[in-house]
Amino acid sequence: MKKHESDTKFSELLAVVRRLRKECPWDREQTHQSIRHSLIEEAYEVVEAIDHNDMEELKKELGDLLLHVTLHSVMAEERSAFTIDDVISDHIKKLIRRHPHVFGDAKVESSRDVKLNWEKIKMSEGRKSLMEGVPNDMPALLKAHRLQEKASKVGFDWKRKEDVWDKVKEEINELHAAEASSTHEHLEEEYGDLLFALVNYARFLHVNPESALSKSTKKFAKRFQRIEEELHKQGKKLEHSSLEEMDALWNEGKRAEKKR
Repeated sequence: MKKHESDTKFSELLAVVRRLRKECPWDREQTHQSIRHSLIEEAYEVVEAIDHNDMEELKKELGDLLLHVTLHSVMAEERSAFTIDDVISDHIKKLIRRHPHVFGDAKVESSRDVKLNWEKIKMSEGRKSLMEGVPNDMPALLKAHRLQEKASKVGFDWKRKEDVWDKVKEEINELHAAEASSTHEHLEEEYGDLLFALVNYARFLHVNPESALSKSTKKFAKRFQRIEEELHKQGKKLEHSSLEEMDALWNEGKRAEKKR
């Protein structure tokens, strides 16, 4: 790519989006709120392309995500709120400000030091709590993981993995005890505490809980679809099959997976 080709292409994209906002009835009607859900969807599609290690698909999905960044910026520009140049300029300043070990005189010895400095700098930028900055709409497992990480950076954390596991077992017992005499609200609270403790344990195992659950969910769906396929071959329907039949096919599928 030539030195300024990326600048030219981005300017071309910006011009296309501005024209669409003027001449396309659908694009003209859109607001920040109306395409909010699509932005989230596009982000998930980027993640899926990454999970599949599909570079061609990743290229396409990043384009869709870039379109949303550009479109939101053009909408703001129309209201004289800010421009895409403001977005880029502010982000450049933030990156430089939050990397004093690269652009300044700060010294770091590890990525842990970088993360700790990052949180300190964010607090100096006006945040009142370390817990701020994590979106309310973030999936619950990811949010729990992120908040625990933030607290860990300032030393509020378990020292030993074994202690975290003891906490998991404690929460399991509390949930089991709550089944007998508690209200639904209390039962939900105890269940949430157990999930939160499991997220903590995942962190000590260096496992992302959202990714782990996603993989297990996909595995469940794949195995269940195999049950459906096998029953179909036998001329049977799910609703007319026994649990024993489905369980046998489930275990057969698991054995086949292990052989592969």
